[in-house]
Amino acid sequence: MPKCSPCASPWSSLWLTSFVILVVQSVISSSYSSSSTYQRNTAGGKRPGFLGRTLVLLDVNTRSPIRVLNDNFLSLQLDPAIIRDGWLDFLSSRRLVTLARGLSPAFLRFGGKRTDFLQFNNQKNLAKFRGPGPDYYLKNYEDDIVRSDIALDKQKGCKLAHHPDIMLELQREKAATTQLVLLKEQLSNIYSNITITARSLDKLYNFADCAGLHLILGLNALHRNPDNSWNTSSTLSLLKYGAGKKYNISWELGNEPNAYRSMVGHAVNSTQLAHDHAKLRTLLQSVRYYNRAHLYGPNAGRPRKNAVLLLDGYFMDGRVKKAEDFLKTRLLDTLTEQIAKVTKVVNTHTPGKKVWLGGLGPAWAGGINNLSETYASSFLWMNSLGVAAVQGIDVVLRHSFFDYGYTHLVDQNFNPLPDYWFSLVFKRLVGPRVLAVRVAGLQRKPQPGRVIRDKLRIYAHCTSYYNPNYMRGSITIYIINLHRSRKKIKLAGTLRNRTVHQYLLQPHGEGGLRARHVQLNGEKLLMGNDETFPELKPKILRAGRTIAMPPMTIGFYVIKNINAYACRR
Repeated sequence: MPKCSPCASPWSSLWLTSFVILVVQSVISSSYSSSSTYQRNTAGGKRPGFLGRTLVLLDVNTRSPIRVLNDNFLSLQLDPAIIRDGWLDFLSSRRLVTLARGLSPAFLRFGGKRTDFLQFNNQKNLAKFRGPGPDYYLKNYEDDIVRSDIALDKQKGCKLAHHPDIMLELQREKAATTQLVLLKEQLSNIYSNITITARSLDKLYNFADCAGLHLILGLNALHRNPDNSWNTSSTLSLLKYGAGKKYNISWELGNEPNAYRSMVGHAVNSTQLAHDHAKLRTLLQSVRYYNRAHLYGPNAGRPRKNAVLLLDGYFMDGRVKKAEDFLKTRLLDTLTEQIAKVTKVVNTHTPGKKVWLGGLGPAWAGGINNLSETYASSFLWMNSLGVAAVQGIDVVLRHSFFDYGYTHLVDQNFNPLPDYWFSLVFKRLVGPRVLAVRVAGLQRKPQPGRVIRDKLRIYAHCTSYYNPNYMRGSITIYIINLHRSRKKIKLAGTLRNRTVHQYLLQPHGEGGLRARHVQLNGEKLLMGNDETFPELKPKILRAGRTIAMPPMTIGFYVIKNINAYACRR
């Protein structure tokens, strides 16, 4: 559950910012640098010593954190399109549940642009609600789903299934056909209605509950009455059904209200939106089980004057055409200003309220095959998490855990993609307390009119308290090396002469940046079976040893037994 108190009014709720591109300047900025602290002069024309060959000296402020984030900082999102393409029926897969559980604790936001075209139908799934499908397999496919549902109903507690290969093959065929329809809707910005049945909600909640995720369900705000007031009939039916099942759900109303005019031809202004949130709060209080449920919103983005409207662009909106583009600093540094503007507006109207970043993925319109699901995209993903944490974004919701397209963490064969493995290591090692990084380096001076952008990005947190291998007081540093050459980092100050556990993630195989597999300290990461993760075994670096970052890699480094004051609480 979120850490905030139950919302007394819609505007006292948490602000959910749906940036769909994200991020960031390096934490190695002038505000954290102090080159004079560590540099030595080489006297008498002697050959520079070890220090002269070291790129940077690194220290971390261990006295107090600069930010304290939500325990569920890295969280997940599913798009309602998963109902249309049929994949929701497969969320009971033991392997999918295992993979989602690996990223818990986390929120699971069920929302996106299709949120405002959802209608709840309080009955079991009917064939007509499943969407189009080729006639030659539809009957057998539906029979398989029914048999699977009957088998699930007989189970107690967490309901898990094993789906035959032929069933999955038919589903992939259906999903491929439906994906073209969904992509056409997204490009045209014209969406058709989606029915979420009682059976669909059961499967969605079962998945979240089994995986240890807290479900946040988006409600349709475009179901309007003739006077443009919000029509609550579908929502009330949904609330009553969820309460009857005792489903522990939090709620969100609408998605990207600034885009309503382009999607449906009419707008909902901020005053009406406030009334709608107030009406939803009244509805929640009228359904006894949800009278203290959390309500998140408004969903917002790009700041314009006194309003915060949704950000339109995506990272890969025409700017990424090859894997190397993911390493360009001008791409990684695009959104710091936008985050600052959003938090300024929030602090002006509701000081102290948290800001979330929703719908975050490496690409627009489903992504690009053999690019946005490769090792290369992980530079953007990890840098986004780092900058969001430094700037105080309380929760980042990754779009999408599992879905159509190429921006997900798990593919349609239920295999984890590179971004999943990075997320898993992040979850295991990185805690919610953010620490200030101090860096000193020997960098060349820029030529007149030229700016040298940071290609070595360093972020520091207290180590996750959920990791039993490390005592409180440990520190996790993660480093992104965008250079095409090896770089050395020497730990200094409070970090000097400490034993370090290295988790170095590199592409596996001959694909290079386009690899779809990842190796940890030289060992390929693979699931042992549907319920077993590979051992994330560190390489131990002796005290005082320099960290050598290979070119174009990302590494996590745990400084254990440092007993940092900022991390003991």
